[in-house]
Amino acid sequence: MNAPQDYCRQIEALRPVLMKYARLQLRNDAWAEDAVSETLLAALEKPQAFGGQSQLKTWLIGILKHKLVDQIRKNSREVSTTAGSDDGEDLDELLFAADGHWRDSPHDWGNPEDALRQLDFMKVLEACVEKLPGQQGRLFMMREWLELESDEICKELSITPTNLWVMLHRARLRLRECLQLGWFGTAPAGGGT
Repeated sequence: MNAPQDYCRQIEALRPVLMKYARLQLRNDAWAEDAVSETLLAALEKPQAFGGQSQLKTWLIGILKHKLVDQIRKNSREVSTTAGSDDGEDLDELLFAADGHWRDSPHDWGNPEDALRQLDFMKVLEACVEKLPGQQGRLFMMREWLELESDEICKELSITPTNLWVMLHRARLRLRECLQLGWFGTAPAGGGT
């Protein structure tokens, strides 16, 4: 079925947004392009599937999420699964005392829901996720944004649940540090790295 020209133009105008989202998730331009192309093709082949109950962008991102999961599954063997080289131990020592308690209590970030509504916050968060080393960003995206189950992530990447949780923990610590500097304007305790 051919889609109306206006619908086609609207979809094509959203390509850059979809590419940005896909690149952030996959960190591979070719895979991101494949996922976005498949998303746009699906939307153009069945325009009647868009019922207008949400914004077109929201609907397309919903389709894209499924295409991203497919890309991750398809290409999981090509991704390095080394996890031991991250220097998260230094960050742990910086933030936590030997007894496991915070060296300095985290600063009050106010109402997180208000912050999430702000577009600028999302830009800083995206930049922080892009800076995560190695596989941390990818695992964080798979777990928190694509909402994949832990066992599915472990199976796809051939890692243990313990390894997954350690890498997610390190990713969250790094995101906390980055957000504290980039959004909340305060340096972490101990001067940071």
